[in-house]
Amino acid sequence: MTAQDAEATPGSRRSPLISDVIAVMDQLYPSTAAMDWDVVGLAVGSPRVPVTKIFFTVDVTSSIVAEAAEASAELIIAHHPVLLRGISALTDDHPKGRLVRELVRHDISVFVAHTNADVAAGGVAWALADALELTGCRPMLPAALALDKIITFVPNDHAEAVLDALATAGAGVLGDYDRCAFVSDGSGTFRPLAGSSPYLGTAGVIETVPERRIEMTMPRGSRSAVVQALLKAHPYQTPAYDVIELAESPDPDVGLGRIGTLTGELTVGGLADRLAAVLPATAGGVRIGGDLDRVVRTVAVLPGSGDDLLETAHALGADAYVTCDLRHHRASEALAWPNAPVLIDISHWAAEWTWLPIAERLLRKGLAAAGLAVETAISPLCTDPWQDRR
Repeated sequence: MTAQDAEATPGSRRSPLISDVIAVMDQLYPSTAAMDWDVVGLAVGSPRVPVTKIFFTVDVTSSIVAEAAEASAELIIAHHPVLLRGISALTDDHPKGRLVRELVRHDISVFVAHTNADVAAGGVAWALADALELTGCRPMLPAALALDKIITFVPNDHAEAVLDALATAGAGVLGDYDRCAFVSDGSGTFRPLAGSSPYLGTAGVIETVPERRIEMTMPRGSRSAVVQALLKAHPYQTPAYDVIELAESPDPDVGLGRIGTLTGELTVGGLADRLAAVLPATAGGVRIGGDLDRVVRTVAVLPGSGDDLLETAHALGADAYVTCDLRHHRASEALAWPNAPVLIDISHWAAEWTWLPIAERLLRKGLAAAGLAVETAISPLCTDPWQDRR
């Protein structure tokens, strides 16, 4: 029995619902960190479905769906969205429509972690940097941490219930802690008007009530959910609350790409050999722009299309920039700058594949902590679209 089999042995553990899987994935890769154009989360299926086997893949293709169906997997966790660009009909005439129909026919759900996984600690860029054994890594482009603070006033006997509701909706997370709040005692005063239905007091009579002031921070993307949770949990007919936008600050662990240092000096050729060893094989292999014999120590990595951070890699003093999908003119111009980093262009699929074992391990660990067990597998199929013609 392998370690993974032992971990998956049910014993006192039960199989999760898809909602349980989503909860762990959203803790690892918060959906609020996704870029505003992105489409992440549950793309196909129902959160109430039990799951016994999960397939991990970069892309969802017909071949992947067939493989998952053959293995009796109920859930696919993918990096790339299934429906990033919307379609107007689910018909076999459209590749996306045909794909969704195949998923529904086999009763397979799909969950997507895309740009939220790109920027996270333990995410896609982190995985590629780890595969290259880079040390002292930090984001190439740190994400701005956009937080709000919600403040409300609650009668003492409802304070804990309201605090719990706000925490469940996403407020009060600080680093490795949740349900973080500042609570202070005070008095609230009000006069119910004619026609009101007060929780406390009588219409036309001024009331003074012992209340608790609750303050909690929250990601800006959670604002709507937290406010709705407050309105639902608060006993007052019209609760008082404030939402204050806090100044944005860079998050040292979250952001696009990673830049770090090799544990020993390597030539560009040696770094390319290391990449070829840790990446799954693809038709494009490893392409190099620059001097193969140049010695490199500082390496920047950006899995996925990296044109936008060419100047950033240069400004950060990288000796080499490892990325994907570089265009001819952008690469040529970047290499022409004095002290420009060597460019190493690798397969988009292969670069992001390095994240799959990390996500698999972290998900299993998170589910186990909740007393849940599920079988997992990484698809062995290469979904890189290119092939060589020899």
